[in-house]
Amino acid sequence: MFTSCSNDDDNGTPPVNNCDFDTIISDDLYANAPSDQLSITDLSILDDCLQITFSASGCDGNSWVVKLIDSGEISDSSPAQRDLRLSLENNEACTAVPSKTYTFDISELQIPNDSEVNLNITNSDDQILYEY
Repeated sequence: MFTSCSNDDDNGTPPVNNCDFDTIISDDLYANAPSDQLSITDLSILDDCLQITFSASGCDGNSWVVKLIDSGEISDSSPAQRDLRLSLENNEACTAVPSKTYTFDISELQIPNDSEVNLNITNSDDQILYEY
């Protein structure tokens, strides 16, 4: 289990989103988006960005298409849980194993009237607590 920190809601200034990508909420994409093999090596949260470091076989990773996809379902637990999957489309045929780090905006995963949610990253078997 990974832990995280959240933004300072008491300063009166709205946070600026500096994430690399948005998180997609779609049960269809969650089930059917590309799922080329990858290995997630680190998860962390800063403000409303989930940072994921991963590696996969390839040349340099510059042609990879990466998406973070939420299933759209919220489990009825305390805290609530959401299932996400890091989708990778990798057409590189080299034998190197480059590593990449990207951030994803997870602010749309907030649950009204709650202050936290566990994010289950299904293709890493890890969970991280998102507090907001």
